[in-house]
Amino acid sequence: MLPTRTIGDLTVSALGLGCMGMSHAYGTPDNAESLATLNAAVDAGVTLLDTADMYGNGANEEFLAGFLSARRDEVVLATKFGFINDENQRPIGLDGRPERVAGCVDASLRRLGIDVIDLYYLHRVDPQVPVEETVGAMAEQVAAGKVRALGLSEASAEEIRKAAAVHRISALQSEYSIFTRDVEDGPLQAAREVGASLVPFSPLGRGMLTGGRAATVAALQSNDFRTTIPRWQGENLEANLRLVDRIDAIAADLSTEGRTVTAAQVALAWVLAQGHDVVPIPGTTKRKNLADNLGAVDVALSADQLAALTALSAAGSRLPERTLRQRS
Repeated sequence: MLPTRTIGDLTVSALGLGCMGMSHAYGTPDNAESLATLNAAVDAGVTLLDTADMYGNGANEEFLAGFLSARRDEVVLATKFGFINDENQRPIGLDGRPERVAGCVDASLRRLGIDVIDLYYLHRVDPQVPVEETVGAMAEQVAAGKVRALGLSEASAEEIRKAAAVHRISALQSEYSIFTRDVEDGPLQAAREVGASLVPFSPLGRGMLTGGRAATVAALQSNDFRTTIPRWQGENLEANLRLVDRIDAIAADLSTEGRTVTAAQVALAWVLAQGHDVVPIPGTTKRKNLADNLGAVDVALSADQLAALTALSAAGSRLPERTLRQRS
């Protein structure tokens, strides 16, 4: 089984599973394989599953409901609210008004078919609403027994401290990987000050850090949002794939006759090595990728290897400018 870490008072596997891609953003879903992947994950000891109400405009929560009906007691379930989507599932704004929180909680509970949400995140802080007001309304849902623990996603250091003054914040979810290090400039330090664990999403660079030279826009479906990301375009992509070659080389150095270490395992091992309060949630819809990811817990990087990986700097922004302006 997998080693465990803690998020507030919740004990979870050291690696969780991000479920967004099972319904949203990365091409046409394969429900049968996604369900098989969920079962394989829990069978292997994964106990943290992550979703959000915006993923497929609720479709991801609804998809998880069938799985949870049989295995709810085996997992810690995290979901989020705060984004407003258009009919094409594209985020068009934020709404963190306190009067909206209870309805969002109830809607997620209904879609998921559960009685309580283990970890409830504000998906993004609404710049029009003081974070203390939103978190205050979220705290009321804890008091009502509908939520166990609270988290923030992609929040600033100031927002984390203000939120924690209202209610305990157990988790900060932010994009974090060898290629994306923004959270180290303030938010991570603030999270640790208030006792919140870091839950990195996209710890594999949205698939770029899985190794090889196949990560090209041409290989992606037309409705895969990575086709819009500067990091995946032209000269940026070529420069980044040369860095991935260096991760591949470290993986090859760690491989033995009895075991092949992959670039994905090296990338996840780097994230895991950043602290015992770090719980990555790599997303996948395939059992093969899941098994590869879980092997990261057995990869030990040397100090020199950690330093070499830390020194890598990706070319291009991690998201389109429009999305970055929405604080994604």
